[in-house]
Amino acid sequence: MEFLRDFFHYLNPKVIIETLLVWLGPFTYIGLFLIVFAETGLAIGFFLPGDSLLVVAGLFAAAGKLNLWIMMVTLFVAAVVGDAVGYYSGKKVGQAIFTRPKSRFFNPKHLKRAHEFYERHGGKTIILARFVPIVRTFAPIVAGAADMRYRDFFVYNVAGGFLWVTSMLLTGYFLGEAVERVFGIKLEDHIEKVVVIVVFLSILPIIHEYLKEKYKTKEEENPGKNSTVTVNTESS
Repeated sequence: MEFLRDFFHYLNPKVIIETLLVWLGPFTYIGLFLIVFAETGLAIGFFLPGDSLLVVAGLFAAAGKLNLWIMMVTLFVAAVVGDAVGYYSGKKVGQAIFTRPKSRFFNPKHLKRAHEFYERHGGKTIILARFVPIVRTFAPIVAGAADMRYRDFFVYNVAGGFLWVTSMLLTGYFLGEAVERVFGIKLEDHIEKVVVIVVFLSILPIIHEYLKEKYKTKEEENPGKNSTVTVNTESS
């Protein structure tokens, strides 16, 4: 239990950024680059914070502790390069990755969820998946395994990376400024609460997909339960 508590403590975006600022100082952007790259491009990076890290980084920028423009450029590049690596790893491994057994760092369910997402939305998955934790990590791998044309993937990758990074950073940046201006509250002093809200909002799509799939399964198991019976009455 103590190990898990420490594990989640160090995954807190506030703790991550504060630690990077202490250890790396002006090179903190390199640390953030590597985290975003790993979360988007490496299958083992699915557990790393994505949305919440970017929003909190925006809060730190609003507080003057990080440069917003440097982050917008470096983290955009990290997101695009990360997805490209995921795409090529999926293309190289191909269909074999779908039969890979579960291990400490790999869960086939995550890949299956991303594959279903890809089947449903096609190429747009690369953009939409940016805003869905876990699916964001595995979507480019699925696209590569499905032999999606790289030219198409590149367009979706750049568009999705730009929308995701800028929207999350600017949300944190302007949210911090607005709350301080209107309510006189510095969000940087309440970042833990912000993280909880952002994480909840980011997993809403997953909750929605889970409930929809559960409802669909129930309907398949009980096909006649919700069907209506039409009674035909004829007058003699």
